Amino acid sequence: MKNQTQLGKTGIYINPIGLGTNAVGGHNYFSNLDDEVGKELVRTAIRSGINFIDTAYIYGLGRSEELIGEVIKETGKRNDIILATKGSMKVVNGEIQNDNTPSFLKQEVENSLKRLKTDYLDLYYIHYPDGVTPGYEAVGALKELKDQGKIRAIGLSNFSLVQLKEANRDGYVDVYQGEYNLINRSAETEILPYTSKQSISFIPFFPLASGLLAGKYTKDMTFNDLRANMPHFQGEAFEKNLEKVEILREIAHAKQVEVAHIVLAWYLTRPSIDAVIPGAKHADQVLNNLRTLDVQLTSDEITRIAHVFQ
Repeated sequence: MKNQTQLGKTGIYINPIGLGTNAVGGHNYFSNLDDEVGKELVRTAIRSGINFIDTAYIYGLGRSEELIGEVIKETGKRNDIILATKGSMKVVNGEIQNDNTPSFLKQEVENSLKRLKTDYLDLYYIHYPDGVTPGYEAVGALKELKDQGKIRAIGLSNFSLVQLKEANRDGYVDVYQGEYNLINRSAETEILPYTSKQSISFIPFFPLASGLLAGKYTKDMTFNDLRANMPHFQGEAFEKNLEKVEILREIAHAKQVEVAHIVLAWYLTRPSIDAVIPGAKHADQVLNNLRTLDVQLTSDEITRIAHVFQ
């Protein structure tokens, strides 16, 4: 697999293995995060050839962007890095609300530019629809910023197919980010066919299904966090999913890689999926994710994996 691929129709070229950074400054997502450890994650990624870094305002309410901005400034390699961030959220009386109005989005882009210490963003996503602002108006605001050179590509995240189509009325959407993994393949029914037809790059989140597809769980494990309420971690469904993961383990063992590498490599064979952005909490995980690029799946293996998880 080549180490650079085009992100949809954007003319932006990325390493297909990116870095998701909610554990960099995302103190509202994880307890006991160390900002210096987070910065080292980003340094390791850049040193290792990862050039696609994905963050968001909501990761630490701007803290993730600040830390990433510090690292990129110290490396002096801004033009080698593809920076993606997301906005739409604001805190009102202690509650998170979404706002897609053009004025708010334009101001959020300015705020992200300051925190990331840069004068342009390679990719800016509307993180969530607000249910009020017409999608094409929100995207139109980003198109104005694109024309001004402040952003290079326009993205949407967490929009339904109906919302995505409305927002893309004028054909300005370049990238869509949504949930997709071997456990939850619902995007294949509607979203992926649309993004493929429109040459919109699809970036999956939760690619390892909260760790289930990493091949490190056993059936006697119990969970007391968010996973405790997820259907695929419950009873018989959990056991069946683990049995499916064992088939992935056979393929991984034959290739001398880990289960997660097989899973991530499979996604990169899907139409309109140009990159994956697995997260990491330690620098060695960043390096480990890159081993995905060494995996070559045969057509038979691709079909078998799809059949097992249908």
